[in-house]
Amino acid sequence: MSHEVIGRIRANVESAVLGKEKAVKFCVVALLANGHILLEDAPGLGKTSLARALAKTLGCQFTRLQFTPDLLPSDIVGANIFRPVTGEFEFRPGPVFTNVLLADEINRTTPRTQSALLEAMSERQVSIEGVTHSLGNPFLVIATQNPYEFEGTYPLPENQLDRFMMCLELGYPSRAVELKILAQHREGQPVESLQSVLTPAQVLQLQKEVADIRVDDSVSGYLLEIVARTRNHPDLLLGVSTRGALTAYRAAQALAMAEGRTYVIPDDIKEIVVPVLAHRVACRGAVREGHRQRASQILRTLLDSVPVPA
Repeated sequence: MSHEVIGRIRANVESAVLGKEKAVKFCVVALLANGHILLEDAPGLGKTSLARALAKTLGCQFTRLQFTPDLLPSDIVGANIFRPVTGEFEFRPGPVFTNVLLADEINRTTPRTQSALLEAMSERQVSIEGVTHSLGNPFLVIATQNPYEFEGTYPLPENQLDRFMMCLELGYPSRAVELKILAQHREGQPVESLQSVLTPAQVLQLQKEVADIRVDDSVSGYLLEIVARTRNHPDLLLGVSTRGALTAYRAAQALAMAEGRTYVIPDDIKEIVVPVLAHRVACRGAVREGHRQRASQILRTLLDSVPVPA
């Protein structure tokens, strides 16, 4: 039953976002694993469309927030407003109080404002003037960003990047797919006509079922061996943390469930290594703009050297 629901999610998103099947699959995997998604690529390649299509598919409360250089932390989490009539402060929730937050062009705003999302993404809550406010459940942040070399962007700090389960690139579509996209947009935006295919309660149930996916000790050991080798690799200044290993573990469980299995296989680990771990390691002597590409290549080479359990 879960596999059928997941198939409907993917099909619904893919009907509006053509030629991005792999990115859609990974987005659904991150959703199932209760993780957040960072979509990074050049402008105009469908990052925002993919994020909106996934959000509309989930049947949850959806908020889109455009990140700009003048955005303040209170514009995201909210603030206490003084009411002269009552003589008291009243909390006014910000746009983060939703189920699905589309943080569009997140690296257009300053690191100080970006950091306003740290507690929300990690703890599913925000603290304002000593008072903690719980967020919606489920809660998913889908952020888009342009590459660092584009004008007017601020690099995301490492601790902010670590809050995203996956960092994905979309790439340019093939000529055949682009022709279909042109035809699809003749009558308007296809994302606007999408209908939800599940309810918030179903989303929570799917996320709960991920924990039941079995992971054999040999497969866990395979993942940990990959993690250990990132910590001792000569081209990596910083390896994968324990939190990164746990995140990869959950992502592998979610991928197995998305593929219709009740257990994780080594191929699941192989498939999630780059999208889950490449943004969590630091390369020696790498300029920031080319960091993810170099990290991805190192991880792929490293995978070839790690023995696969039988």
